[in-house]
Amino acid sequence: MATKVYIVYYSMYGHVEKLAEEIKKGADSVEGVEAKLWQVPETLPEEVLGKMGAPPKSDVPIITPNELVEADGIIFGFPTRFGMMAAQFKAFMDATGGLWGSQKLAGKPAGIFYSTGSQGGGQETTPLTAITQLTHHGMIFVPVGYTFGAGMFEMEQVKGGSPYGAGTYAGDGSRLPSELELGLAFHQGKYFADVAKKLKGSA
Repeated sequence: MATKVYIVYYSMYGHVEKLAEEIKKGADSVEGVEAKLWQVPETLPEEVLGKMGAPPKSDVPIITPNELVEADGIIFGFPTRFGMMAAQFKAFMDATGGLWGSQKLAGKPAGIFYSTGSQGGGQETTPLTAITQLTHHGMIFVPVGYTFGAGMFEMEQVKGGSPYGAGTYAGDGSRLPSELELGLAFHQGKYFADVAKKLKGSA
């Protein structure tokens, strides 16, 4: 039976979604793994999103909390707001209380990826503060560590991401993830899928 990896994200301007797509490619490259993209529900009205210049959402399906149970491993992605996950994603996590009560997610591996506006804008605090969500659910946090090799030590170009997971810088919104950032995202997907597959195989 295939190992199911769910990539669950919120993306307002498309930066996190771009990373999610690359993470899926990485996960799908592992034999015996099926990766699927999911968005969490939007909480802002269309009128507000329009004023914020947010593009229309893609056709990636919207997930409900109970669907998380179907996954063998889950990678969560979100932009930062003042160094922590965006409220839209926090609202989704708040809706998982029923799963927490029954500990339905306990023992499942979980990863994190993210986007920030600037270099001091939360590349480490955003994933670090998100780990509390995983802890209360009893999930197993799988950081990417330094398994990406030399790419983790790049100093000549602006590079998002950290040992916690893949990341990118949105800047004023016009900057898209670089090839190096996309490379880390692909690697995270592959690395996480390998771990999830091993955990499922040993169960």
